Amino acid sequence: MSSSVLYMSMSLDGYIAAPNDGPDNPGGDGFIRLHEWGLTPDGERHRTDGAAGRFTDEYHATGAVVVGRRTAEQVDHWGGDHHGRGVPIFVPSHRPPGPSVANHPLVTYVTDGIESAMAQAKAAAGERDVLVQGGYTARRALEAGVLDELQIHQVPVLFGGGRRLFDVLPSRVELDIVRVVDTPEATHLRYRVRR
Repeated sequence: MSSSVLYMSMSLDGYIAAPNDGPDNPGGDGFIRLHEWGLTPDGERHRTDGAAGRFTDEYHATGAVVVGRRTAEQVDHWGGDHHGRGVPIFVPSHRPPGPSVANHPLVTYVTDGIESAMAQAKAAAGERDVLVQGGYTARRALEAGVLDELQIHQVPVLFGGGRRLFDVLPSRVELDIVRVVDTPEATHLRYRVRR
């Protein structure tokens, strides 16, 4: 059965974006520090060796994406192909999409809530997991009870400012530890949301 899994790199003090994050500076000043664990020695994305390679493989094996509008628009919807493998992208939003989305047939804006977006993504993913991205979207999915797991790549850095992953939640959420993989670059923590 498909699970919805938040994949997120985060500083030790809980930031998923650095200071000065915005449309002209996606991720903020020094944002790449959160993702160095997954870079090749040449600075290319998606290492294929070691733990980073394993997490890259898991990430790319997902069958659909649910992503917040802010994140999706900052990266122009990944050109309409998040994985480079033709998986559908679902964007929960209260507003209809901008005109550029017409160029991306795999991108669907869902205006009737996070529950609907997740249900559509799970149906599209089949037996594969649904990749979830975006802090606001993750919080809304937790609140609605439709986020199943969290894969947090905890990076040994204190940003001291930026955009937090879980700034405010309406209630406590209990998690079960599924897996911990410690590397010199990051500690990779997988949690299952307790129901």
